[in-house]
Amino acid sequence: MTEWQIEQLIFDWNLEGDVPAYPKGVLITDETLRDGLQAPSIIHPPIQDKVYLLYLMNDLGIDSADIGLPGAGERFKYDVTVLAREIANHHLNIRPNCAARTLEADITPIVEASQAAGIAIEACIFIGSSPIRQYAEGWTVERLQELTECAVGFAVAHSLPVMFVTEDTTRAHPDTLRRLYQTAIRCGAQRICAADTVGHATPEGVRALIGFLKDVVAETGTSVEIDWHGHRDRGLAIPNTLAAISAGATRVHACALGIGERTGNTPMELLLVNLNLLGVADRDLSRLPEYCRVVAETCHAPLPFNYPVVGDDAFRTATGVHAAAVVKALEKGDAWLADRVYSGVPAGMIGRKQGIEIGPMSGEHNVRYWLRSRNIEVHPLYVEKILAAAKRSNQVLPEDEILRMVATMRRRLADEEIGQEQTDAGRES
Repeated sequence: MTEWQIEQLIFDWNLEGDVPAYPKGVLITDETLRDGLQAPSIIHPPIQDKVYLLYLMNDLGIDSADIGLPGAGERFKYDVTVLAREIANHHLNIRPNCAARTLEADITPIVEASQAAGIAIEACIFIGSSPIRQYAEGWTVERLQELTECAVGFAVAHSLPVMFVTEDTTRAHPDTLRRLYQTAIRCGAQRICAADTVGHATPEGVRALIGFLKDVVAETGTSVEIDWHGHRDRGLAIPNTLAAISAGATRVHACALGIGERTGNTPMELLLVNLNLLGVADRDLSRLPEYCRVVAETCHAPLPFNYPVVGDDAFRTATGVHAAAVVKALEKGDAWLADRVYSGVPAGMIGRKQGIEIGPMSGEHNVRYWLRSRNIEVHPLYVEKILAAAKRSNQVLPEDEILRMVATMRRRLADEEIGQEQTDAGRES
């Protein structure tokens, strides 16, 4: 289908008015294996599942991955080393990074893992920055600045690339942020990261913050780039991340299924789909459902049936009017049309298909499609009886129940046919 035809079929209000600019080429960091695992309700996956997830991230075109917090103990240091070696030995495109507090004790294990794997591991060094955190901890800005200088300097001296992160950036005072970030940059940090640690920000606040940080970087005369790390306590993680991109962040962070502390982080699957739909990226997302399934299973993170994009019902309908539109599109021989007539996200983008079920609100199109899709004769009796059963039900009819109904009606029709033949034979005799 041509671009002109698409424009005739879909009037896109997203392109009307004051449309944000979303520059192409924004990088993505996957935080699932570190920040995601801080969720109190999830299960930490074994190393073999972490390795498999790393390959799925690589296949999805994710640029970098936080592979752990090795300062948390020997188990985590071991996993980080295994994952880093996997990247190095198999020449994966994804780049590793590790989180660390502003402590040599946290940074040293990253140095050791990097040396053991023979690959650079970016040190993501973080420190609290907001007044409320300073008050609770009894910190002074001078002490934070001193810790920053020592930690970044130590990492750079040991040949680690550094991203410096201020926790709770979205509630921190501009003067504090300027002092900490410019100290980190002066000591050799190659990136700085704004963190919405408690999910406080709105899109307007994000744009203001990223704009401020661009000025902070410009004052240093360097080409240091800006990351955005968002949480979803207010449900604004995706719009905030898009706002950060439009404001000038060149790398953004997310976790599979949005897992993470409290209500979690920016959901990776929704971010990837939206970036593709916005034309910011063109990643192959065919393995996205598998990536989400593996995280759901190995981390024991239940996936709601109505979860966008990868939930069971994301591309299913049992409503007559919806099914009729999809079926009529298919009857035109237009798969593109069928995948979009009742879907804002095309199922084909992630390797899925539109599904039509039979339930209380279904019509004949649901039944006819269901039968055809399973190579079952669309007999008027089948349609009548199945639809009548659906109308009596309080839920979608299970497949095995419909198949039993078809088998029963098939036998009935066969018996009636035999009986008619016997009747006809008796008349002839």
